[in-house]
Parts: sequence; structure tokens; C-alpha cells
Amino acid sequence: MKKKYHLFEVFGIELEYMLVKNDTFKVAPIVDELLTKKAGELTADIDNGAIAWSNELVAHVVELKTNGPANSLDDLSKKFHANVLEINGILKALNTQLLGTASHPLMNPNTDTQLWKHSYSEVYALYNTIFNCKGHGWSNVQSTHINLPFYNDKEFEELHAAIRIILPLIPGLCASSPILEGEVTGFKDTRLEFYKNNQKEIPELTGLVIPERTFSKLDYHATIFEPIKQAITPYDKNKILDKHFLNSRGAIARFDRNAIEIRLMDIQECPKADIAICAFVIEVLKAIINKDFCTLQVQKNWTKEDLFLILNDAIKYAENSKIDNFEYLRLFGLKETQTLGDLWKHLYQHVKPNLHSSHHHSIELILEDGTLATRLLKGFGKDTSEKHITSVYRQLQDCLMTNTLYKP
Repeated sequence: MKKKYHLFEVFGIELEYMLVKNDTFKVAPIVDELLTKKAGELTADIDNGAIAWSNELVAHVVELKTNGPANSLDDLSKKFHANVLEINGILKALNTQLLGTASHPLMNPNTDTQLWKHSYSEVYALYNTIFNCKGHGWSNVQSTHINLPFYNDKEFEELHAAIRIILPLIPGLCASSPILEGEVTGFKDTRLEFYKNNQKEIPELTGLVIPERTFSKLDYHATIFEPIKQAITPYDKNKILDKHFLNSRGAIARFDRNAIEIRLMDIQECPKADIAICAFVIEVLKAIINKDFCTLQVQKNWTKEDLFLILNDAIKYAENSKIDNFEYLRLFGLKETQTLGDLWKHLYQHVKPNLHSSHHHSIELILEDGTLATRLLKGFGKDTSEKHITSVYRQLQDCLMTNTLYKP
């Protein structure tokens, strides 16, 4: 049995990166070659000390993750960055380089998608049969995941209640996908716009993205897992799909490892930005659980429908989304209409004393200059030619190499 941890005792972070060809700037479906060069043989998972590497659904995405529970976030940026540099060193001979952000700006998913064809491929093939994984919502979506532990039902209740409250705010900090197939989409978090609907064939899997009001293991199974199990049965004749992975809400309970995984974050341009955001979000969750703003019962009262309305607007406008739901604002001690950006600034001032100083510059840049989506749109200006888009995203590749945030 896996060891159980108490709230915020350890952390798990996952970062997904695209592989992109240097000459054509097209996605490069060669993660199998990367992993083979590193391990000496084809393997889906590589233990590289503090950070592990693994494949994903599509063959052009590699995932880097903490190799087991991490005791602190303070040095994770450097550890992830060291692995980025090592991977880019291997990829250099393959005329390829990593790229951050949640979506490739020029990828055509119908022609450029290749699914992973090796271990676990029967699961990916089944997903493809059910959902057609060549759409942007499957093959062009890179994200950052935070895994947070809970020890028992009481801690699950507190953590799940706090996470549900904060989920609608995440695009206001993390949106990084404003452009697809060379066109500005009108959504700063286009990844999440697709995320809402990419499993519409079986709506029980994603629900309304915001999880239902379930605050115990027994209730979670009855309310979320059982409907998922019943809905997938006609498609999963050989029973190879796991309920934990089928659950596609914006935060999912992993009772197999006593953790909740937050999945709504677009990945940023470099680990320094991602880890700073993760640390910031975690400090806000601590403050909510400590009842700095409101009681647990008040948190639990919020329905998925009401929270989804706030999230849906945030997907489009990110930090410029206006919140005029005064009951929601009162959760954080505010009394008048705020933008998401202003609400995040308010929360930052509250938790800044508890946030490690190494994260301050990154968070302050994002709060002042905007989400990466906003900064990218500023970088494009009025020129969304393929040549100019490519030049801006090559700057992001430089940001990844130097572990610095993008400023247009």
C-alpha cells in the first residue's frame, strides 16, 4: 500500500512539452526516438533522478514529472530546467527542440497527429475509436498538473472544497493558448475551450469541468465514478479503461494514491513560470483551507453550475474576465466587481509573505504584464503571418532554454 501524506506535506508536478522540428517548425512525432536515445532501448518511462520522463497520448509530446512525491517546490524549477536542457541536447541531433505553451500555433491536427504506438497503445487506440483523438482537444493540448495529497476523508473534504472554489480562476493566471492553425481564436485559453467538449460523446467523463459537490470517498464513487463506469461499459468491452483516468474533470480525485490532481493549467514558456504559478496556487489553497476568507461550509455550498459560469468567461477573457457575482467575491473578502487579474493581485498580497521569494518576480510579471496568452497576442501585434508567428514562438523556445519569462 502506498504511503499516505497529509495536506501539503508533499507535491507532485507534471509538465508536458511539444517536440518541434527546427527547420519546418512542425510537431515532431519522435518521442520514442528521444526515450530510446536516453535509455538505450525503447521504454515509456525513464527515471532520471528527481525528475522522470514519459510518453503521452500523442507521439510529439513528452511529459516531465517529479519522480515520486517532492518535499518542496523551491528548487523544482532548476531541476525541471536541467532536464529540459538535457532533452534539447539529445534532440539537437534529431533537428528538433522542445516548445512550451498549451498549443502549437500552426499544427493541423488532422494531418500532423500521430498517436503513441508502443506500450499502453491499446488504451490510446480505444480512446481514438471513441473520441477521434486527432482534434485539437486531444492532440494539441499541453498542460501543467498539480498533485496534492490528502490523508483521510476529512482532509479530502477540505482539499476538494478549496480546489473547486479556485478552479474558475486558473485561466486568469495560466492561459497560454490564444492561437490555433495560424488564427487568433478569440479565446485566451483555447485549450480549455476544447477541453470542455472533447469528450462530448460520453458527457459523464468531463461533466461541467468543475467537479460535483462530493466530499467523501464513498460519495465520490457514487456521484462520479459509478456514472462514468456505466457510461463507458458499452465502449470498453475488454475492461481496459481505469475510472481514475476516465474522469476528466478539471480536478480529479486519485483515491489509488490519495491525491487530487488539478488539470486546468495551460503550461507556460518555462519551468520557472510554471513552478511559481503552482507555488502561488498552493499558497492560496492553504489560505482557503485555513479559513482565512470563509468557512468550509460556505465553500461546500457552491454548485458546479455557478462555478462553471465564472470559469467559462475566464476561458475567453483570462485575466480580463469580469466577476460580478458578489457572493463569489465575498469568498475572498471582496465587495465589488473585479477582474480575474485584480482578484489574483488581491490573493497575491495575502499570501506573498508565505510564498518563497524565488517565485515573487515571476508572479509579479504575470500579474503586471498579463497571462502568457496576453503577452503572446501583444507579441503578434497585427501580424499573424505564419512567418511572424513562428518567430514569436522561437522566442518562447529561447525562454525555455534560458528558463526566463517571455516579455514581448
